[in-house]
Amino acid sequence: ESNMYKTITIKAGSGGWGGPLTIVPTEKCNKILSVTGGGVHPVAQKIAEMTGGEAVDGFKETLPDDEVLVAVVDCGGTARCGVYPKKGIFTVNIEPVGKAGPLAKYITPEIYVSAVTESDIFESDYAGHITQKASEEKEQPQASAAPEPKSKAHSTKFAWDTKFASSHAT
Repeated sequence: ESNMYKTITIKAGSGGWGGPLTIVPTEKCNKILSVTGGGVHPVAQKIAEMTGGEAVDGFKETLPDDEVLVAVVDCGGTARCGVYPKKGIFTVNIEPVGKAGPLAKYITPEIYVSAVTESDIFESDYAGHITQKASEEKEQPQASAAPEPKSKAHSTKFAWDTKFASSHAT
């Protein structure tokens, strides 16, 4: 039921910092919060289109944090850059601001990326990997070394692989 959602990767743009972020939308968490003023930013719109999520104007609507998949901000200064990382929300900054300001300790490359334009958003290999290669998965030990989101598909498949491996070991 979650195949309407797609995993994407967002990289830092020219002069930017942080990332790359691999974003995995879920049934519950799929809103792209655009906190840029002047409506939904094109980058937020592109992320929504590519993930199958929904872009929301953060100045018009308030969302529960656990529904926000990504916050798109345009902080040229530093005070607001760390607000969403501090909440544990993936943060995409349109401006090329790095780890700075009073909340700098929350701004890590695992959760924050900056100077992002529409061309810095990619369909993730990870999603393609799981759909096309499921049958050959067991012949690719390196696949399990990659940090993978704890998706339902992955855990089920993993359990099957383990069972498969042990039945062959005997």
